[in-house]
Amino acid sequence: MNDIYLGSQNGEPENRQLLALKWANRHGLIAGATGTGKTVTLQVMAEGFSNAGVPVFMADVKGDLSGLCMPSEKQDFLVKRAEEIGLTPYQPQAFPVVFWDLFAQAGHPVRTTVSEIGPVLLSRLLDLNETQEGVMSVAFHLADEEGMLLLDLKDIQALLTHIGENASEVSGRYGQVSKASIGAIQRALLQFEQQGGEHFFGEPALDLQDFIRTDMDGKGVINILKADRLMQSPRLYATFLLWLLAELFEELPEAGDMDKPKLVFFFDEAHLLFKDAPKPLLEKIEQVVRLIRSKGVGVYFVTQNPQDMPESILGQLGNRVQHALRAFTPQQQNFIKQAAQTYRANPDFKVDQVIGELVTGEALVSTLQDKGEPGIVQRTLIRPPSSRLGPATAEAQRVAMMADGIGARYDSCQDRQSAYEILNARAEKAAAQAEKAQSAARTPAASTKPKSTQTGARRQNTGDAFVKSMVRSVGSSVGRAITREIMRGIMGSMRR
Repeated sequence: MNDIYLGSQNGEPENRQLLALKWANRHGLIAGATGTGKTVTLQVMAEGFSNAGVPVFMADVKGDLSGLCMPSEKQDFLVKRAEEIGLTPYQPQAFPVVFWDLFAQAGHPVRTTVSEIGPVLLSRLLDLNETQEGVMSVAFHLADEEGMLLLDLKDIQALLTHIGENASEVSGRYGQVSKASIGAIQRALLQFEQQGGEHFFGEPALDLQDFIRTDMDGKGVINILKADRLMQSPRLYATFLLWLLAELFEELPEAGDMDKPKLVFFFDEAHLLFKDAPKPLLEKIEQVVRLIRSKGVGVYFVTQNPQDMPESILGQLGNRVQHALRAFTPQQQNFIKQAAQTYRANPDFKVDQVIGELVTGEALVSTLQDKGEPGIVQRTLIRPPSSRLGPATAEAQRVAMMADGIGARYDSCQDRQSAYEILNARAEKAAAQAEKAQSAARTPAASTKPKSTQTGARRQNTGDAFVKSMVRSVGSSVGRAITREIMRGIMGSMRR
């Protein structure tokens, strides 16, 4: 089994820099300033894993990684780099790619249900405060207690409306639930929907096993999430990828030490995951990253500066590729010195000095060695990718989507009975009963009844009219529905 060829140390063909597949699930980091070559390194690593039969998931935040589905055009500078590092003959190659898109425009839709997301991640997604998060937890608990599925946004919106109309009763059972908090959550849901978030929730939900596939030639399938539009909603982007990690952690069985990973997960723009994250969530992320390697999953964070990563996470990343960092201020110079201290020193050069001297396509590389120990950092020329550098053509992407065998499963949305339909049916039934009772009260026979009975009927009619008003409220909320259980996966798995 071949390890992944990243490039050549100091450009010397005989000194290849390899990433050992055995240690690839010990996670990694690709860092560097904008324009220094991080995307190409990401592409080269994805190619290496695919050729080794390891499936890959990555987010394409700039639209440049779709070229993996096409062979390289052999531009002159790529051929020159290949000759310089001894990669001859330089052979273009296309790779098996599946395109995904939360908005179902440039790839197959990626959906989950509100129930699977959970109240914790959904609250983070909506940027709720602690009190509002508590109300969200009550909503999920009530849905579980009454056997109502929360599948899409209209389900959670209908449930919140139901809770608001019955706030006194719900508060008596679960603690204070204010209409003000419910209103704030509904406004956050509306804003999220206007950003396109409703596309994320629904059925059929994503089966993560569809990420872990190989093609007929044994190459690992490269799953590319089209994230250029998604990046306009950074919180949705970060929460979605965090949910994916949590679901992988929950669903995959323990694998122990393997010859190669089951899946490699690249998290581009990784700083968004940790930005403004509360301490309890950071602790959960750290726990997932630490333990998911035992499930055979390698996680590689891609960011501009290692300082974007919490130290607790950074300490778990054994395979590192550091592109150039630029220092124009004393603070930036201090960041470079701190980054240099995280590598096993090379006696031939000063790491903190070289980091600022690296040219585009050159990096400092340190990977885990035979016994899992960090290797001495090496100045490395990154190899040229075998696939197309830059975006694939629209026709190539269309052909790839037709050939991947995924579309029949995900491209059509389903809408089975869930909380919205159940609450709507209850309200309609109650309204019909109220109307029937009101009609009976208007008949002559009704006047012969005792006064107490007539009063009881009026009381019943009032209650039914209340329910009927709820029906109208539920109906008006159809277009404003939003998220469901965004990170029930991560928190549920932690509880277990």
